[in-house]
Formats: sequence, structure tokens, C-alpha cells
Amino acid sequence: MSNYSDIPGVIADPIVQTGLLAAVGALVTRVLLRGHPTRRLIGQLAFFLALTILLLYHGIIPYESGPANASTLQRVFIGIAKIIWWTNAAWSLISVVRVFLTFERQPRETQLLQDLVVGVIYVGAILSVVAYVFNAPVGTLIATSGAVAIVLGLALQSTLSDVFSGVALNLARPYRIGDWLVLSSGIEGRVVETNWRATHLLTGANDLVIVPNSDLAKARLTNLSSPERSHGVTLTVRFRPTTAPSAMAEVMRSVLMSSNSILTKPDPAVEVLSLDGSAVELELSFRVADLAMASKAKSEILDLIYRHAKAAGLVLSSPEGAAIADAAPQTDEPMFGHHSTAWRLLDAIALFASLTEDEKEALASTMVRRTFRKGEILAEQGAVLKSLMIVRSGVAAIIRRDGVHETELGRLAPGDFFGEGGLLTGAGESGTIRALTFVVVFEITQEGLAPLMRDRPAIADELASLLAKRNASELLRLGHSDGAAAATILPLGARIRHLFNL
Repeated sequence: MSNYSDIPGVIADPIVQTGLLAAVGALVTRVLLRGHPTRRLIGQLAFFLALTILLLYHGIIPYESGPANASTLQRVFIGIAKIIWWTNAAWSLISVVRVFLTFERQPRETQLLQDLVVGVIYVGAILSVVAYVFNAPVGTLIATSGAVAIVLGLALQSTLSDVFSGVALNLARPYRIGDWLVLSSGIEGRVVETNWRATHLLTGANDLVIVPNSDLAKARLTNLSSPERSHGVTLTVRFRPTTAPSAMAEVMRSVLMSSNSILTKPDPAVEVLSLDGSAVELELSFRVADLAMASKAKSEILDLIYRHAKAAGLVLSSPEGAAIADAAPQTDEPMFGHHSTAWRLLDAIALFASLTEDEKEALASTMVRRTFRKGEILAEQGAVLKSLMIVRSGVAAIIRRDGVHETELGRLAPGDFFGEGGLLTGAGESGTIRALTFVVVFEITQEGLAPLMRDRPAIADELASLLAKRNASELLRLGHSDGAAAATILPLGARIRHLFNL
């Protein structure tokens, strides 16, 4: 050892050089290589090896007590050198852990396991410094700190319970970020964050509920997103017993077939639950891709039930237990009123909402009823239809072909229509329309619509506005537009006027 009695000697001493080496190593590995774990590990090990060689060369053994005959200044510098060495030893081990310690390729569990090991490494480094730098009896210290640990444990019992429950939940993984949970307490929400202390749930009302991990570990929870993200939904509907239950079930299968929001696999199902003098009760079962889509799918299915039931002449029954009106079975015409089927179809779609009753009657008188068998093509992709088709009953699919690939764009149910692009603007169909069941449509031709357009040319602008909005919503749904297509109202109006010679 060199003499530390003067300042120049201190600066020139190898122990000080050891500190400078450690400082350079910390700068390079902790700052410059911070975003490169593998390079950081190599640099950390290289500096640690150089530091160890330098200390051993000058007779400083970090894992032994210092020489008893050393001066006070020497002991200070030796102690600092040992602290630096143990700190670098801990950093080197931590770098090894961060690079090589994994848990079955699961990042979240790996991070938790690494944090636990890193904590143990830091505790070991601190105890080593206490033992070999300050010459304190670690065994006695641990025994003494046991009483303190008991007191702290009792004081932090709730917090520690949350922490250890968080460890157990993170290792067991009964849920993941994005899963939808229902707790036994009635709390229901989507997991947006989970940490050592609590799990954050976002409810359907957009409220954030923070559930302590200790409560969550003891609660009976239902994971609606596991084992897969698809979610089952059931709806019950009641009809008056005006026809055979099998016929009603077939209509409800058409409802499920015409939906654009539910999954086709596994197959949706319809079951007849009960039959009595007041009603036939049926249950519709289907799956959606995610729980968040359940509300949208229910709304669509209920709308389709109403449309298909009207088309098939089915009458909804009163809820079970309600007073039942004494009514004879009704035919299709009384249920819909005195207007013709063609008029009612015109009245049901927004495209002709601006027409007066007389104009609707005049247009309805020109409409032609057409039928298509299952599997038959209603319109080819790219075809410019000279008439608008309104679906009266049945289900059809719109299929777009790109080379050898086919994509289903959507399905048509009673009340839906197609061909408006060709009729009003001369545009071709976006896809081939194929009947999935027996389909009945009513056709509006250019010859039938032209007299109305000539009598009231403003209809062209009204139809252009509605058609532009419909096109915008369709493109937005398919992800091909930002919804700005409504700005094409004037060009569409001009094209309609030109096509009809207005």
C-alpha cells in the first residue's frame, strides 16, 4: 500500500485509479449502453474483471476484512474500493439475469421473476458490504432485524398481502390485459392494468375500478375472455303460435345467417324452448369475436328478428305472465296495414323517405316481384344494374373476388337493397350477390323512377345526399375511407340528373 499522508500520494495511488476505472465503467455501461442489454452485459463483465484484477494486484481482497494495521485514510479508501467492487458485482449479475433469465417466453412472468432475483442480488450485495467493509456481524444483525421485520410486517400487513397476492396472480395468470372479468361482488370490467398492489378494471360505464390484489386473489371471478376471446350470447324471442315451431325456427336461422356481426364458426343455433296456447318460445345462440361486440350484435339481431318476422308474417307474443289479448291469427296484409307490399318496402328504406305517399304509390305500382333460388346469383361483381332491388324475404351475401381470393363484404336481409349505384349513377356492383336462401326481391327500374324525377327534379338532389351518406358509411365500415365521402353529394346529383336527362 502507498502512503496516504499527502494529497499527491492519494491522487497517484492505485486505489484511486480503481475508483476512476469504476467511474468510467459505470458511465459506459449505465449510460452509453443503456439501450443495448447484450453489449451492456459484455461491457459490465469486462470492467468488473479489470476492476477485480486491479484490486487483487494491489492486495485488496473484497470478500475479506481489511488489514488491521492500515491507517484510517487507508481503511476509508479500501472500504470505498470494496463498495465499488460489490456494486459492480451486483450490476454484473443483474445484467446476466436481464439477458439470460426467461420464463417460457412469457414477457410478463419473465419480468416478475427477474425483479425478484434482482431484489435478492441487491440484498446480498448490501449484506456483503456490511460484513466485509464495516466488519459488522451479519448473523447478529439478521437476528436483531428479525424483530424489526415482524413489527414492519404487522404494520404493512395489508400492503404485503397485496404484493404477495400480486406475485401469485402474475405467476398463475388467471387473466391478461384486455380480458373482461366478472367478480363475485358484482364488479364487471376489462383489465387495463395490473401491478404489484392492485388490478385496474374499466367498466362498461367507462369508470375505473381499482381492486386490491388480495381481494382479487380471494374472489371468485369469471373470465369472459378465456379460454378464447370469442363470447357466447343468447337471446329469447316469443311468437304467437300462428304456424309450426319448425317454420319459426327456420326463420330465426335466416336471422342468424343474415347477421354481419356474429361468428359463423361455431355454427349459430336455434332451439324451441316451449310451446303453449299463448306463445312459441325460441332461443337464439351465437358467438361474437369479442365481448365488446356483444351489444352491437344483440342490437343487430333484434332488428333482424323484427324484419324477418314481418317478412314471414310472424307476430310477436306478449311477455310471459303479461295479459294476453284475445286475437285471432292474423294474415300478412292486416298486420302491415292496407298498403301493398311494394309500398311498405319503399316506406321502410331511407333512400325514398323524401317521397310523398302519392309518389310512393306511383312508384310501387311499377315495381316487379322477382324470386331467386338458394345459390342463384342475383348480380355479378362489376355489373351495372339498371334497376334497384329491395329484399322482401330471404338472405343474400355480397362476395368480392380479387383474383383467386374471395371476401364476404356483408349480407342482405329483408328491407336491404342493392343496385342503387347502377340505377342512379351508372356504377357497377362492388361484389357478386348470391342467394343463401330462397330470396324474394322487388325491382324498381329506371323507367319506373324516371317520371317521378321529371315531375320533381329536386328528388335527384335528395337521393344524391342519401346515397353519398350510405356510400360513406359503407366505405368507413370496410376501412377504405375516413367518412368524408359525403362531400361527393354535388357530383352524385349531377350524375343522376345526367342519367335521367333532367
